[in-house]
Formats: sequence, structure tokens, C-alpha cells
Amino acid sequence: MSAHRAGVVAILGRPNAGKSTLLNRILGEKLAIVTPKPQTTRSRILGIHTVPGAQLLFVDTPGLHHGGKALNAALNEQVVETADDCDVALLLVDLTGSWGDDHATLLARLRARSTPVLVVGTKSDRSRAPGLAWPPPGCDTAFEISARTGSGIDVLLEAIVAGLPESPPLYPEDELSDRPLRWLVAEEVRESAFETLSQELPYSLAVEVVEFDESQPELVRIRANLLVERASQKQIVIGRGGEMIKRIGVRARPAIERLLGTRVHLALWVKIEPRWSKRPQRLKDLGYA
Repeated sequence: MSAHRAGVVAILGRPNAGKSTLLNRILGEKLAIVTPKPQTTRSRILGIHTVPGAQLLFVDTPGLHHGGKALNAALNEQVVETADDCDVALLLVDLTGSWGDDHATLLARLRARSTPVLVVGTKSDRSRAPGLAWPPPGCDTAFEISARTGSGIDVLLEAIVAGLPESPPLYPEDELSDRPLRWLVAEEVRESAFETLSQELPYSLAVEVVEFDESQPELVRIRANLLVERASQKQIVIGRGGEMIKRIGVRARPAIERLLGTRVHLALWVKIEPRWSKRPQRLKDLGYA
């Protein structure tokens, strides 16, 4: 009988490479928020996938970010820490994009630490970028998957399990994540805001659940603050006659109800909090560091 295997699997790559979509596909649940906009993911998210003989602890990471803000630095630090501490690394490469120096540098870092690394081409159901060499330079083999259709996922999972160390399960079989429900709810609201607001504003917005009342199981009452840094941003998020904040809530509520398995009363407020994205302690409080 084969020994049980368990360990941490880091999902690494550029923004919009399909990291969160892959995690959700493997788990069969929507754990990580996904939008077409880059840099949606702000925090490491643990997704627990238990199968006979193995437990895979997937850690979805933010894409490597550019810029000097404290938020960008915190996100990049999460990527590096996860890469350094994992048992198996998945380096995701968008097959509709390119292989670059950032991929090569991260691959070299992982190999220098003797971390088993699987190079994974994503979005295989779409037209490949002209001129993209595959497997990429320095890689004898690489996987190709589509998280949208499920193509190649089973083969990838087999390779991941083979690279994990022998270990008993590290979490109960029925657990999906180590993140609290309040944080997952806040992420659903933030996803709705990303989808509803203009191109740049969502990057200056955070969500904090300040009330989570489960005293009536048939109707959970949730109050959340949408944090912005300037009065002009508050006006945009609220919208004329409260139209925009209402749209965000209407879009978020069904997703939260699916997450909690019950009806939800969702109240959203907009709060000005100058420089929230530049304060390391505040980023930590919000779960972004």
C-alpha cells in the first residue's frame, strides 16, 4: 500500500495567468475571486483538496506586482514567501501571452532551493500566442491545461501528488480553507466592486466586514464597509442616488448566499480611510499581508 502524501502546493505566475480559476476548478468550489481585471488577488488563499491517499494544500498567490506602494510590496512578499516554503510549485504561464524574464527568474529561484516545480501552460482552449516556444527555454517538459474546460487537470494532479512528501493529512477531510467566512464574504463584495466599478478605482478599494450576525440561521445579516482613500472615490462608489453601491450589493448577494447556504441581508457602506493601502498594519488587519 502506497504511503499517504501531503504538502503545500504554491500556485505562482503573472496576474491573470489563471491561478485563481485553476484553484476553483480543482476544489469544485468558488474559493478565490476571479475577474477579467489583472491583480484581482491580494492575498494568499489556502484551498484544501483531499483525495484518497493524498491531501494537497493549494496556495493561490497574487501575481507579481510592480510599483512602490506598501500594498504592492506586501503582495510581492507573499509570493516570495509562498515560493520559498512550498513542497511543490506550479509556475503558470498564459499560453496566449509570453514567457519572460520574470518566469525564468522565479523558475531559477525554485530550482536553486531544490523545490519540485511544474511549468503549466494555461488557457489551452484558446489560440496560442504566435512565437511562444513551448516547452519554454530550460524546460524539458511542461503541462498544458484549461481550467475552464478541465482539460489536462487530472494529469497535472497526478504529477503534483507524485512530488509531495510522505505525510499524514494536515487538515480534516471536510475542510476547504483556513480562511474565515467573514473574509470570504468580504472577497465576494470586492469581486462585485471590481466588476461594477471603473477600470482604476477598484485598486484603491478594500472591503471589511464589520457585522456578521448569524443569530437567525434562516437570514444572516452582514454589514460591510467599502474603504476608499478620497472623498471623490466615495462619491463614485455610492453613485448618483446610491445607484452604484446598490448595484454592487445586488451583484454580491447571490454569491454570498451560495457561499453560506442561506438567505443574506447585505448592507454596504462607503467609508473614507486615507492611505489604507500604504499602512502595513492596516493591510495585515484586512488580510492582505
